[in-house]
Amino acid sequence: MWAAAAVLALCALAFWAYNALVRLRFTADSAWSDIDVQLKRRYDLIPNLVETVKGYAGHERETLEAVIRARSRAQEAVTPGDRAEAEGLLAHSLKSLFALAESYPQLRAVESFTQLQATLESIEEAVQNARRYYNAVVRDLNTKIAQFPTNLIAITFGIKPREFFEIAAVERDVPKVSF
Repeated sequence: MWAAAAVLALCALAFWAYNALVRLRFTADSAWSDIDVQLKRRYDLIPNLVETVKGYAGHERETLEAVIRARSRAQEAVTPGDRAEAEGLLAHSLKSLFALAESYPQLRAVESFTQLQATLESIEEAVQNARRYYNAVVRDLNTKIAQFPTNLIAITFGIKPREFFEIAAVERDVPKVSF
C-alpha cells in the first residue's frame, strides 16, 4: 500500500515538474516572439530614417552604410546571443546616426525626422521591456532546469537551458562621431 502511494506520489511529482518545464518553455518562446515583433518594427523603421538623413547629410555615406549593414546583420541573427551582439552593433550605429543628425539643424527641424526619432525611441523602450520579460522567463526556466527534482525531468526529456538576451558590450559604448 505504501509502495503504491509512493509510486503515485513520484508520478504526480514527475507530471508536475514536466508541466512546469513545458509551461516555462512555451512562455520563453512567446517572450522571444515578442522581442522579434519589436525588432521587426525597428528594422522596418530604419530605412525611412536613413533615407530622411540621407536627404540632408548624404555625404556622410559611411555612417549611413554602417546603419544599413548593422540592420542586415541583426535581421540575419538567429540565437539570442548572436541577436544580442548584432542588436548592440545596430544600437551603436543608430546612436552614431543621431549624433550625426545633431550636426544638421535643418534636419532636426524636419517633422518627419523628429517623428521617426520619437517612434524609434518608443520601439527601443518596447524592445527593452520585451528583453527584460524574456530574460526573467529564461531565468525561471533555467533555475527550474537546475533544481532538483525538475532537473531529472529536464534531463530525461532533453529540456535544455536557454540563452539570455543580454546587452552587448558595444551597446554600452558612447558613439564616436568625427567631422
